[in-house]
Amino acid sequence: MDELVGLREGSSGNPVALQELWGPCPRLRRGIRGGLEWLKQKLFRVGEDWCFLLVLGVLMALISYAMNFAIGRVVRGSGIPELKTILSGVILEDYLDIKNFGAKVVGLSCTLAMGSTLFLGKVGPFVHLSVMIAAYLGRLRTKTLGEAENKSKQHEMLVAGAAVGVATVFAAPFSGILFCIEVIYSHFSVWDYWRGFFAATCGAFMFRLLAVFNSEQETITSLYKTSFRVDVPFDLPEIFFFVVLGAICGMASCAYLFCQRTFLAFIRTNRVISKLLATSKPLYAALATLVLASITYPPGVGRFMASRLSMKEHLDSLFDNRSWALLTRNASPPWPKELDPQNLWLEWYHPHFTIFGTLAFFLVMKFWMLILATTIPMPAGYFLPIFIYGAAIGRLLGEALSLAFPEGIVAGGITNPIMPGGYALAGAAAFSGAVTHSISTALLAFELTGQIVHALPVLMAVLVANAIAQSCQPSFYDGTIIVKKLPYLPWIRGRPIGSHRVTVENFMNHTITTLARDAPLEQVVKAVTSTDVAEYPVVESGESQILVGTVRRAQLVQALQAEPPAWASGQQHYLQDMLVGGCSLEPVTLMLFPETSLHQAHNLFKLLNLQSLFVTSKGRAVGSVTWMELKKAISALTKPPAAK
Repeated sequence: MDELVGLREGSSGNPVALQELWGPCPRLRRGIRGGLEWLKQKLFRVGEDWCFLLVLGVLMALISYAMNFAIGRVVRGSGIPELKTILSGVILEDYLDIKNFGAKVVGLSCTLAMGSTLFLGKVGPFVHLSVMIAAYLGRLRTKTLGEAENKSKQHEMLVAGAAVGVATVFAAPFSGILFCIEVIYSHFSVWDYWRGFFAATCGAFMFRLLAVFNSEQETITSLYKTSFRVDVPFDLPEIFFFVVLGAICGMASCAYLFCQRTFLAFIRTNRVISKLLATSKPLYAALATLVLASITYPPGVGRFMASRLSMKEHLDSLFDNRSWALLTRNASPPWPKELDPQNLWLEWYHPHFTIFGTLAFFLVMKFWMLILATTIPMPAGYFLPIFIYGAAIGRLLGEALSLAFPEGIVAGGITNPIMPGGYALAGAAAFSGAVTHSISTALLAFELTGQIVHALPVLMAVLVANAIAQSCQPSFYDGTIIVKKLPYLPWIRGRPIGSHRVTVENFMNHTITTLARDAPLEQVVKAVTSTDVAEYPVVESGESQILVGTVRRAQLVQALQAEPPAWASGQQHYLQDMLVGGCSLEPVTLMLFPETSLHQAHNLFKLLNLQSLFVTSKGRAVGSVTWMELKKAISALTKPPAAK
């Protein structure tokens, strides 16, 4: 019927379809069609492509602005240091805003697309993404159930989100929750433990299940497969060399932490570079990436440092249980022009360089290249690069031992060849554990490889490396917090600074603004307008100064701006009237005494994530202690002023 045509009554003879004649509202439809035809003629009268060029320009401008906006939002909060600050009780604006999620994903995708050029991972950004989703789900749950906001519930969700972020990167729920306990949260409750463990297990299981559904794996297996000898993985005399490896990783981590923190501080204080980062972050990122890409270019210098390998292939090759030094001792295989997936170890060999030369060159170059990469204002993780770096240290020592003892070390009349891959595994766990001040990296190494045959030597190497690093340098994340000047409390447990002998009376703030119950409103207004504290201590009277509770400044301002009809005009009103009328008097459940030691006060602040506490003597409010006073007192003990 659509092909049938007819003549419209009173028309000039132009044929029309029967559907148009019989359709609803024919005049209205004809008018709309005529208007569209007129608009089409006007639009394309100048040229057929000018409007598309206009759309192209507008779209590219929007994309450009969105990218700059995304980069600006991502850089303000990116990684584990900010999360540690939040879990200590400090509120960082916009860090957990779900609006950052898309920008974070796009930025992280760009970082990972660079591969081994930037040599950066995704642990920190994944923790950030997971925590953002956890915070959003927590707010959604609160609104759905109609509950009041609960900070303890929020912290539970954030801790579980951090554990999931680590577990979904390595498919390692055990080490994910333990790494979260050691690195992110200083005091971990049992209630948070099982909740985080449940979420991390679900995330790790789903991560490996997706690999099976995508036909990447036949079943759920470890992320990095190894073929270590199970019956006798190492001989007893090799324990000494694993301890030496731990000491080497500990000293190397101290040098890395010091150089990284010093360079990061230089970047933030240098006038030219800081101005460039403040005005043109993409330009700085492009320049730093150009330097790194030029060095890692495979046909150039990159062929001497296995730059064609991806992050995963780096670990797969370094965990190889064969000795490359023995394989190339009587043979000189050519450097492959193309990457051979079955012989990744050939990327570490070059006819003009020995295995030891390429590994040493890799360690020297990646030391400063990784430090430079950590300053690029893009979302990136720094755990996997230091894990690979430690594996290279262990591989170098393992190759040296296999060349020194080609038949193996004799123990009990039995000789077993040395496996350099086991030393690479221990080096990875030891160096990354020393940099992050954590022991859970040993368990992470076992979960990544699916083998626990090197449990004892790996644990000993990690413990030795941690003992050296923790006594000399702050961790990577704590050092970043210090350089970024984020709010933090220095760790004093185990440090011989005499914190037990210093009492609160020596460093507390003696000048506090108290409000008496019988204080007139004029005095309340004067206190509110002259100070900006979040809450005021309420005392029984101006003479007794007996602390009875606290009142929030926001409630006082709201009550002062209102005009309650219950108050009779022309009469003198007092703070007591406001407390009865609407302002809630919150009880003080925890307080300090002048005789409380600095060590006890520090433990309370860390354990309960507090920001301030009032100091009372026989019930009288005599002062207050905040983070600022604690930090000054600890600084005075660690760095006493020079005598004049």
